[in-house]
Amino acid sequence: MLTDSHCHLASHRFPDGELPDLIERARAAGVGRLVTLATSLEDLQANLTIAENPMVHACIGIHPCDVHHAPDDVVSRLAAFADDPRVCAIGETGLDYYHPAPEGWDEETFRARQRDLLRQHFELAAKSGLNVVIHTRDQEGCASFEDALAIYRDHHRSVRAVFHCFIGPWENAARVLELGGLVSFGGVATFKSARQVRESAAKCPAGSFMVETDAPYLAPEPYRGKRNEPAFVRATAEFLASLRDETLEDLASHTNATASAFFRFRSERK
Repeated sequence: MLTDSHCHLASHRFPDGELPDLIERARAAGVGRLVTLATSLEDLQANLTIAENPMVHACIGIHPCDVHHAPDDVVSRLAAFADDPRVCAIGETGLDYYHPAPEGWDEETFRARQRDLLRQHFELAAKSGLNVVIHTRDQEGCASFEDALAIYRDHHRSVRAVFHCFIGPWENAARVLELGGLVSFGGVATFKSARQVRESAAKCPAGSFMVETDAPYLAPEPYRGKRNEPAFVRATAEFLASLRDETLEDLASHTNATASAFFRFRSERK
């Protein structure tokens, strides 16, 4: 069984009535666990409700593109749910330097707000005994990655982080792993143009990465251009297994073990 370590099941692109079939399609594809991530206070409860399904687990956080909507006490509000058995990590949080600052914000103030909330997410994770899911994205270069890595470095002794949907070079992946963190690969790894992503995936040792969809976004080949869904993580896993000269069963085994070590799944709590 595979784990889709990152999806957004509360997205408006997944109508409520479709979710049972969506989860069943994932099960039929060999996906036994789904991690759905909140990105704002507005979709937090919806994700928790979806995580009442025993196959689904939730993360709670504020996406960097939503920090301008979040109240100053937003992390305190998240803290009220940190002990909920449906919650397995803190996130999705991070830094997004790809999208422009929203109306009424200048670029540096918006980015500073993102960095401040990322630090607060790490502090909440440390207090709650949870780990952190990080998003980074740039129009060019890797400034958001560098800034997020610097913040992670300040917290890595108490919290682990996964840099999800990792598309960077092996050198950057290695720096995450040196801090005890993880990376996660999604559909981009299957794209023909994604040479450096494939290099990173080939070089990552077993136990240092997970697989994901980021559904409904970034569907892998051969579904590229379609709405992504958790069942499609199998296509990414098959591609990575072939790339790494592993069997699908071996890749599923070690990525599942990695997910179990990183997330606080309710069925595996001591």
